[in-house]
Amino acid sequence: MKNRLAMYKALKAINVPEQKIEAVIQAMDSDMHLSTAGTSDSDFAQFRAELPRLRVSLTIDIGVMLSLAVAILFAGIAFIH
Repeated sequence: MKNRLAMYKALKAINVPEQKIEAVIQAMDSDMHLSTAGTSDSDFAQFRAELPRLRVSLTIDIGVMLSLAVAILFAGIAFIH
């Protein structure tokens, strides 16, 4: 609903005729419904199956970055002294 109102206000601000505004908004709504209708339960199931692997990968990446940051910090402290 917010998107429809924002789109209406934006098109009205640039002096688009009322009929064309409604046509644009309806076209956007139908496109949004078609794009969400294309996703099936199997797509969501596949996505949920990938989440644990992604979580492990992100945890490892964060650990490596944190280790590097600590190593750089210690090297900087050693260089200063």
